[in-house]
Amino acid sequence: MQEIMQFVSRHPILCLAWVVLLGAVLFMTFKGFASKVKVITRGEATRLINKEDAVVVDLRQRDDFRKGHIAGSLNLLANDIKANNVGELDKHKSKPVIVVDGSGMQAQEPANALIKAGFEQVFVLKEGIAGWSGENLPLVRGK
Repeated sequence: MQEIMQFVSRHPILCLAWVVLLGAVLFMTFKGFASKVKVITRGEATRLINKEDAVVVDLRQRDDFRKGHIAGSLNLLANDIKANNVGELDKHKSKPVIVVDGSGMQAQEPANALIKAGFEQVFVLKEGIAGWSGENLPLVRGK
């Protein structure tokens, strides 16, 4: 114990940084558990699409969407979702909704907006379209 106290007294900035990082990791972990939006893998997404008729919402720009998207997905921009302008998606509130972006990093906030708009089951695809195409899963071009 005395050695720990010596280390702390000699390296206060390093110890403070360690405590802050530990707090951030714990905060993000508990936030993920408490969130109604769950991050799912490509296998879970495939199961939801095939077995439970999930609706896929692609958040990418129209040009990126046309270059390749998951079959049957709807192209909505994050700003439209935040403004509650979901159009055709509104009739699918009781179905599972999988929110997809390019890398899986920007989908959480629009997914939370869908939960607030009354959608019952909202998921985010881990690693987005990049992960989907990286596993050589099918993409549809055009539209």
